[in-house]
Amino acid sequence: MTNKIDALIIGAGVAGLYQLHQLRELGMTVHGVEAGSDVGGTWYWNRYPGAKFDSESYIYQYLFDEKLYKDWTWSERFPAQPEIERWMHYVTDRLDLRKDITFSSKVTKAVYREDDGRWSVETDTGDIYDTQFLIGCTGMLSAPLTDRFKGQDTFKGQIVHTGRYPKEGLDLEGKRVGVIGIGATGIQVIQTIAPVVGSMTVFVRTPQYVLPMKNPKYGPAEAKAYKARWDELTSNLPKTFTGFEYDFEHTWADCTPEQRRAILEEIHADGSLKLWLASFAEMFFDEAVSEEISQFVREKMEARLKDPKLIDILVPKKDDYGFGTHRVPLETNYLEVYLQDNVQAVSVKENPIAEIVPEGVKLEDGTVHALDVIIMAVGFDAGSGALARIDIQGRNGMTLKGEWDKDIRTTLGLQKYGFPNLFMTGAPLAPSAALCNMTTCLQQQTEWITDCISAMRDKGAAVIEPTAEGEDAWVKHHDETANATLIAKTNSWYTGSNVPGKPRRVLSYTGGVGTYRAKCQEIADKGYEGFAMSGAPEMAEPAE
Repeated sequence: MTNKIDALIIGAGVAGLYQLHQLRELGMTVHGVEAGSDVGGTWYWNRYPGAKFDSESYIYQYLFDEKLYKDWTWSERFPAQPEIERWMHYVTDRLDLRKDITFSSKVTKAVYREDDGRWSVETDTGDIYDTQFLIGCTGMLSAPLTDRFKGQDTFKGQIVHTGRYPKEGLDLEGKRVGVIGIGATGIQVIQTIAPVVGSMTVFVRTPQYVLPMKNPKYGPAEAKAYKARWDELTSNLPKTFTGFEYDFEHTWADCTPEQRRAILEEIHADGSLKLWLASFAEMFFDEAVSEEISQFVREKMEARLKDPKLIDILVPKKDDYGFGTHRVPLETNYLEVYLQDNVQAVSVKENPIAEIVPEGVKLEDGTVHALDVIIMAVGFDAGSGALARIDIQGRNGMTLKGEWDKDIRTTLGLQKYGFPNLFMTGAPLAPSAALCNMTTCLQQQTEWITDCISAMRDKGAAVIEPTAEGEDAWVKHHDETANATLIAKTNSWYTGSNVPGKPRRVLSYTGGVGTYRAKCQEIADKGYEGFAMSGAPEMAEPAE
């Protein structure tokens, strides 16, 4: 049986839930499809030990309803996954969203029909949807790189990817545990399981700059204080550079060396991402400034590690990359873990992992590290990966995967030329692909999509698609902005370099959250300039 609806939403995370609510409010027939057994998105899938916010809890919230915001109280500044998942259930139940979501169902194929301007969508559970609009709320970090090493299926113990950590958890007590990867996720795992495991071997390829987290508990007084900031936060968050409550306040050239050091010390002591997102913006453009701030962070890390061998493995070197050009993790006593007798850091930069063998991890030089459990914190195919793993077919036989295999291009990170009535959130070339407090950016994107669909209905239009010229203009602007930064010169998942063969481009819009919002609004105010609206199905043919 085919379900004929106005809009189908893929995913029931932060974006998908709000998008479902908004389109229902427009009076549309809308349905959500979610691969997980419940809501939560990234907070459903990422339930590994230590998973938690590194955005402050009181800003990682929906801001469209004051009562919804104030009726939930967080227990601390940076809560852990179970509490975050409970919050998402609270939102879902308050808005009565579950009745319009099919769970444990994965969209496998979506084909645009040029004859009537609609999408035919199939799932792995046999459901078929005939929908006018297809909206991908699949998440920017939701396509885990699970098959990274030869021989994974031969391992005699347990092997898991952090992005698919089992709900029931793993028994790690007294076990020989290997952790592959020390990005933000790996760091949270390592610092959390260290007191439990028998031994832990951490395989380190790329050292990370880290910042210590300060995570005070919230009682009634603290909760009352942050809730009293509702007007300030709703006004401020959408306009800052990264969608956090703070913004860059200082100019490097206007400060003396002593003032710079004092500012860095003060912000470092804040125990948040403020050093990265609200100290000196020049660190993203000026190599000399980048190096001075990087050296400051290196000194802080070295003072805690003390051991020259550990410093060599775990602290980035001057020639590696600059602070802030990779994702910056927050941590709690992470570095101190390596001072334990049962923890070993193994550099795999010059001596990489060759394969997984039945006994454990085998390095290129033949060394085998015997293990009972392997936890792979090896990352995701960011931005484009989740949607590209679905067989999405647009006009003239174009496939989304095929287009993105050639070049990572979108219009505003909201639509793709050649794929009418396909909207996206958390996709490449928008701040939500990486550089944003996610709730800030995902709310903005879903609201833009809702307003766009409402405008189409007012105009009697049935189909919308970016023009070739509109997409070219956005990609050009995106690249000019991104290529002025040191991020573009650094190999990381921010540029797709963690996925072999992925076209290189800075995945996230680097012009700032407030600027992006203003540009999106300007395009809407100009009648969706750079997009073509029409009745179905007549539209201009895409270029060959």
